[in-house]
Amino acid sequence: MTGDDLTVLHLDQFLPHPPAKVWRALTEPELIARWLMPGDFRLEVGHRYTMRGVAMPGTGFSGVVQAEVLAFTPGRMLRLGWRDVDPGDGAGVDWTVTWTLEPEGTGTRLFLAHEGFDPDDPLQRRAHTIMGGGWRSRVVPALADVLDRLPFPDDRRSLPDDLGADLAAGRPGHTKG
Repeated sequence: MTGDDLTVLHLDQFLPHPPAKVWRALTEPELIARWLMPGDFRLEVGHRYTMRGVAMPGTGFSGVVQAEVLAFTPGRMLRLGWRDVDPGDGAGVDWTVTWTLEPEGTGTRLFLAHEGFDPDDPLQRRAHTIMGGGWRSRVVPALADVLDRLPFPDDRRSLPDDLGADLAAGRPGHTKG
């Protein structure tokens, strides 16, 4: 995550997993909860949902995100709007998070653009710094761990914990829109 643009964070990460597997981790609620935050995600433009994470006092982040699916191209791109449900100190968080997947050899090049930071707002500058480190040191490693433990192409019987039973029973996976 480099660059001088304080309005956006960029990430470029190679994952040794095929794009279809990475797409599952980005779009299936049970998997998203394991590497990001739990929420009632549904792959449908206009779908609004809530994710709950850890509040970060001093950054204006309450820990609760109102998210919306803004756009997607199956298997290639997912764009989400993120707003803090309770920006108590007036940080006015209104971000766009875009994941882009590109096949690379037998794996996937994953790009993230997290846009909408206000460089004139001290809380958002702090959030930019903290989240820049968090995407790289916590979120992407957690995503990689989920991918490492997720069988592919689709052997759901050997998923860790109770996830395999949930998916085998037909509880939500991603829907095509």
